[in-house]
Amino acid sequence: MAEDPMPSTSDPESNVEDKASRDSTCVCSITRSKDDSERLVGPPVNLSAERNSTKKARVFDLNAIFEEARRTAMSRSKEARLAEGPKPSTSDPESNVKDGATGGSSSTSAATRSEEGSDEELVGPPITLCAEVNEEGTSSEEDEEGSEHTTEAYRTIPVKEQLTLRHGTKIVSALALDPNGARLVTGGYDFDITLFDFAGMDSSLQPFRSLRPCDCHQIRNLEYSCTGDTFLVVSGSAQAKVLDRDGFEVMECVKGDQYITDMARTKGHVAMLNYGCWHPRSREDFLTCANDGTLRLWNVDKPNCHKALVKTKQLGGLRAIPSTCRFSRDGQLMVAGCQDGSLQFWDQRRTLVHPSSMVREAHQRGTDITCMAFAHDGRQLATRSCDDTLKLWDTRALRPTALHTFAELDNLYPATDCGFSPDDRVVYTATSNAAGVGQLVFFERDTMREVLRLQLPSPVARIIWHARLNQLLAGLACGEVRLLYDAAYSHHGALLCASKAARARPTPQGLTLAQVLTPHALPLFREERPRSSRKRLEKARKDPVLSQRPDLPVTGPGQGGRIASAGNTLSSYIVRNLGTTKRVDDNVDPREAILKYAKEAAENPYWVTPAYASTQPKPVFQESEEPTPAKKPKQA
Repeated sequence: MAEDPMPSTSDPESNVEDKASRDSTCVCSITRSKDDSERLVGPPVNLSAERNSTKKARVFDLNAIFEEARRTAMSRSKEARLAEGPKPSTSDPESNVKDGATGGSSSTSAATRSEEGSDEELVGPPITLCAEVNEEGTSSEEDEEGSEHTTEAYRTIPVKEQLTLRHGTKIVSALALDPNGARLVTGGYDFDITLFDFAGMDSSLQPFRSLRPCDCHQIRNLEYSCTGDTFLVVSGSAQAKVLDRDGFEVMECVKGDQYITDMARTKGHVAMLNYGCWHPRSREDFLTCANDGTLRLWNVDKPNCHKALVKTKQLGGLRAIPSTCRFSRDGQLMVAGCQDGSLQFWDQRRTLVHPSSMVREAHQRGTDITCMAFAHDGRQLATRSCDDTLKLWDTRALRPTALHTFAELDNLYPATDCGFSPDDRVVYTATSNAAGVGQLVFFERDTMREVLRLQLPSPVARIIWHARLNQLLAGLACGEVRLLYDAAYSHHGALLCASKAARARPTPQGLTLAQVLTPHALPLFREERPRSSRKRLEKARKDPVLSQRPDLPVTGPGQGGRIASAGNTLSSYIVRNLGTTKRVDDNVDPREAILKYAKEAAENPYWVTPAYASTQPKPVFQESEEPTPAKKPKQA
C-alpha cells in the first residue's frame, strides 16, 4: 500500500479526497485477507458519504463577502484615478475584473482560514465567488459612469418636442403602450381601437390597423400584459376581451345571469364594466370591476368562469360600485376605488371575504375615483378623483387622512390618469375644464411643490409616462394623442417615425394602347333612324304600349289581377266557380227574367196565392194617396 500524503488544512476538497482514498484502501485490504483467491467484484464501498451525511455544510455570509469585495474594488479604482491625475480615464475593464478577483480571492481565503480553525468537521469544496465579485466590481463602475446621465434624463421632463397622432373625433378614453414601447393602442368613445407601430410608421403617422371589437360600446380601458403579447379591452359592455398584438381576439369573458341576485353565483359580470388591469407578474391573470358591485379575477385559459370574486360594500352593508381597480407592484394586493369615496384593499394571501384594510372617506362621496397608481417602490399610492383632487397615501400604514392632497385640479372625465415618473421623483396628472382647455401638471414627490404645468389645446383624460422610452403620451378630448419627447433623453418611439419621410404613392409611368369604344358605336345601343312616317306608324301599331291597346278579354280563370267575365266581383267569381249558383248571363235584363215567370205563377200558384184563396180570392192592393197641401199660417 502506498504511503498517503499529509492532508492540507487549507484545502477542504483535498481532505475529502484523501479520506475517501484511505477508506477504500482499508476495505480492499480486509477483503483480500479473508479470501485471496476471490477477486473484488463491483465498486468499493463509499464510507465517506455515510460520514458526511451526519455533518453540516459550511455557511458563508455572502452579503458580507460581496460588500467587502465591492469596497476593495472601489478603493483600488479611486487610487488608480488619483495616480493618473486629470487625464481622462481609459482604464481597461479587464484590469478592474482582475483587481476585483484578487480582492475577492483574498477576502475569501481569509474567511476560509478563520472558519476552518473553529470547525474542522465541515466538509465540501469552498464556494467560488470570483464571478460574482467580478460582476459586482464591473457593474459598480458602470453605474458610477452612467448614473449621472440616467438621473438627469429622468429629472428632465421630456416635453420639448411633440407629435400628433389622430385617433378619431371623440375623446381618447384609453391608451396603452407595450412594455418594449414598440406599439401603441388607442381607444375612445367612438367605439374604435387604433393600433400604431413606431418602427413601421413614417412621418405621416398613420395606424396600421383600426377595428371595432365591442360593437357600439365605449372603450373604457386598454392595457398590455406584462409580456406584451396580448392586451386587455374593457368596454361599456359586461364582457371584457383579450386581443393579440395584431388585434385578433384571443378570449372573451362570459356574461353572468342577470336574474340571479347573489353575484357570487354568477359566472361573470351582469352590468357595465368600469375598469380592468393585468396582473403585474402573471401573463394569464387580469382583474375587472363593474357596476354590479364586484371585482372578478380572470384567467385567459378559462374564459367560462371567473377565478376569484370580491364584493365591495358601503358602510351600511349596501353594494358599493367600484369605479377603478389596480394590483400592487408585487401583485399581492388588490385595490378598488368606489363611488362612495372609499379605498378597499384585499390581500390575495388571505381570504377575500373582507378587505384587509380600508379608507372610508378617501375622496368625496358620490364622485368617481378615476385612477390609482402605485409608486415603483410600492410605498405610496396616488389616487385621482372627480372631486378635483390628487392624493398620496402611505401603503405601509394607511390612515384616514392622506399624506398630501393636491387640490384645484379640474376633472370632467371618469378616465383621468395619474402616475409616478420612472425614478419616482415626480407625480403627474391631467386636468380638464368646461372652457375646453387641458393641462399636464407635475409635482415633486418629496417636497410636494409644483414643478411644471403644461397647457394643451383640448381637455386631457389619459396620460402615460413610459419608463423605457422616457416619453409622455396624452389622450385629448378632440380625438388626438399628443406624443411628447426630448431628443436628448428619449429613446426610440417617436424618434423612429419622426425622421422618416412619408412614402410617396407610386404613379404609373408608361403609355398604354387601349381600344376606345363609344356607346352609340355598338349595335346594342345604336338607335335606327326611321325611313318613313308610314313605317314608323306601323311599328308603333304593333307595340301595345305605344298604340295604347286596351286589355284583351280574359278567358278562363282570372290572371294578373283581372277576373273573367263570370262576375265583376271576387265573391261572385268564387261562388260561380264553386258551383253554388248557376251562371248568369250579365247581358240579360233581370226584370225581364222575372216577368217571364208571371203567367206560370198566376195559373199554378204554389206559395202565396193558396193561402188567400178562401179569405181574399181577389187581391187588393194599396192605393196611392195624394198628399194634402199644408195650410198656410195666418197673417197677423
